Amino acid sequence: MDRGTVGSTQSGRLLVEVREEGTSAVVTPVGELDHHTADLLREPLDDCLAKGFNRLVLDCSRLEFCDSTGLNVLLGARLKAESAGGGVHLAGMQPVVARVFEITGAEAVFTVHDSVEAALGGETG
Repeated sequence: MDRGTVGSTQSGRLLVEVREEGTSAVVTPVGELDHHTADLLREPLDDCLAKGFNRLVLDCSRLEFCDSTGLNVLLGARLKAESAGGGVHLAGMQPVVARVFEITGAEAVFTVHDSVEAALGGETG
């Protein structure tokens, strides 16, 4: 499996790490995803799509908070990835973040996995 670190971005409450896993990009937001930090996730997601990674795996295991702005970033990335023939897969969501997806109904439009390994293997959680 081809593995390589693409980069990371940080500002205060959010750090975003990106790495390549074969034909997928694994994006790991660490901290709080909200109105003030949403662009820190939007830009790496857009960069991955621009580089031809239409299958994005979001490792949500270290995401502590997500508001509606963060959710909209993920929904936008999902639309772009799907229009390129891919998708956005969410992995390892913490209960507080999973609750946002449940309340809004957004969980129905994403493929959710228990772990990054399951997302990369194509197994639904």
